[in-house]
Order: sequence, then C-alpha cells, then structure tokens
Amino acid sequence: MIRNGHGEAGGAERPGPGGRRAVRVWCDGCYDMVHYGHSNQLRQARAMGDHLIVGVHTDDDITLTVDGRDTYEEVKQAGRYRECKRTQGVSTTDLVGRMLLVTKAHHSSQEMSSEYREYADSFGKCPGGRNPWTGVSQFLQTSQKIIQFASGKEPQPGETVIYVAGAFDLFHIGHVDFLEKVHGLAERPYVIAGLHFDQEVNHYKGKNYPIMNLHERTLSVLACRYVSEVVIGAPYSVTAELLDHFKVDLVCHGKTEIMPDKDGSDPYEEPKRRGIFCQIDSGNDLTTDLIVQRIIKNRLEYEARNQKKEAKELAFLEAMRQQEARPERESDFDF
Repeated sequence: MIRNGHGEAGGAERPGPGGRRAVRVWCDGCYDMVHYGHSNQLRQARAMGDHLIVGVHTDDDITLTVDGRDTYEEVKQAGRYRECKRTQGVSTTDLVGRMLLVTKAHHSSQEMSSEYREYADSFGKCPGGRNPWTGVSQFLQTSQKIIQFASGKEPQPGETVIYVAGAFDLFHIGHVDFLEKVHGLAERPYVIAGLHFDQEVNHYKGKNYPIMNLHERTLSVLACRYVSEVVIGAPYSVTAELLDHFKVDLVCHGKTEIMPDKDGSDPYEEPKRRGIFCQIDSGNDLTTDLIVQRIIKNRLEYEARNQKKEAKELAFLEAMRQQEARPERESDFDF
C-alpha cells in the first residue's frame, strides 16, 4: 500500500470529529488515463468519510467475478455500499477515440461532426449493444462543476505567487510531478496555472491537439492539490499586465521546448527581464505525446478489451433486470 503523506505529519490517521471512530472509505477502479471524472469520483468518495483508501485494479475493470457475480455483492448485502454520481461527458473511451480519429471536433469552438459522433458511438462497442457505463457523451461545462473543484482561496500576505502556463493536456503524472516541484519552491506557495485556448495549443502542438478541450483541462488542473487558481484562456506570452495583475513573484516552466509566439518573440521575455523566471526539471519523462503514441500502438488491443468489458457489463445488466422482474412474476401466483 502506498500512503499519501500529504496533510498530517506522516499521514497518520486521526479519529473522526468529536472523538468518534474514523470512517474509512474504500473506492476502487482501473483509473486508466486518469481524468477529471475520476477526480470527481474520488472527491465524492472522500466526502463520505474521514479517510479514503483507493484500490487500483489490474489492466481490466472488474465489474463481475469469474462466476458472473457482482463484485460488490457482499458489501451491498451488508449495507455498506454507496455510489458516487458519474461525471457526464467524459470517459477514457471518448478520450482514446479522439486520439485515434485525429479530429478537432472536441475543441471548445467546434461543433461535433457527424463522422466523429458516429465513430465515438461505435468505438470499442460490443456488437450486442451499448451499456450506460461505457460510452461517449458531450461534455457541458457549468459554473457548479468549477465550484466543486476550485479551492476558492485568494493569495494571502506572505504567500509566494508562482505562475505556470501550458496546455496541461491529458493531465498526467508528469504534470503532477512538475507542479509538485513548483509547489515546493516556497514555504507558503500559491500556484496559478494558466491554460491556453484550444486554438493556441493547436497552433504550437499541431495535429488534433489538445485532446481535451479548455473546459475539460480546467477541471483536471483544478483537481490537483498543488494548484490554487487557474487562468482559463491565458495569453501565450506572459505579459507585464498578467504579472502585475496577479502580483506574480516567480514564473516557472518545465524542460520541454519553449515555442516562440506567433511574432517570433520569446513568450517568457518579460519574466526573464524581471529576473523571476526559472526552469524546473520534474524528473519525469512522461508526456502527452507518449500517451497518444501508446494508445495508437495498442489500438486493436484496447478495442478488444473494451468490447469484452462491455459484453460482461451488458450480461450483468440483463441478469439484474431478470432478477428484478422475478418477484413480480411470482406475485401473480399468490392467493
């Protein structure tokens, strides 16, 4: 077991409020290519108790046992099962589909094309039908979603305001390691992450990047414990106006290549002139490009896995429907 050491010293477990026994919550899943839907599930689970323990499955989601039973049957019978509300509009299946189709239809200024919708609806789908858990739906941003993820805290006197900017596409452990290093630069850090518009990212990344649109990337970054605030649609060049507005003390960038702005200028020219720019090595070589390359390389394997998983879930749904209908049929013979 890997214990999250952040927060209390040593990650020690404390009693619940009023000295009562602490409520420990178990939550598990495959968490393949973690996105803000996973973050929202864990946020909800954490709110159900005092301590959250997360179990990570092997390479297939476990919804049924080998003999076809519900894997949560025992805890359901004990009255200890709770469900988190699913975050509509995001799934690993959808994100993988975007990578393979090489479309820009998911960008915030684009309408979903008929080709993308048709492909997304059929991607990795079991021939026997479609279940409500695995599939694609359109993401709709709301202020409530942002509030759920945002800390809502302003920078306080004595805190060091650190600004970072980028796409933060397919928010992954490489990003987290970078932000953790940035967070550790000051005793009392206040990290602001500037997220570039979809069209800006596409300009310097090309192809169909970003894979996640601006609204989706916003929630992913807000879910990170090292980030205090997000600038939605930040300018590519870090301007004097931006630095003065947020009273920035330090500007950081990773070891990835810094692409010049459209006019050929250095986007970090102003913070460099002020002597507040530094580059941070996260120590992690994972990039969004590498994730996309993995998916493309293993496309057939992924589609087969997804179809197998969906077939199992459809069989389970059918068994549940039959079980629910059985008492009704039996009641017809009561006298």
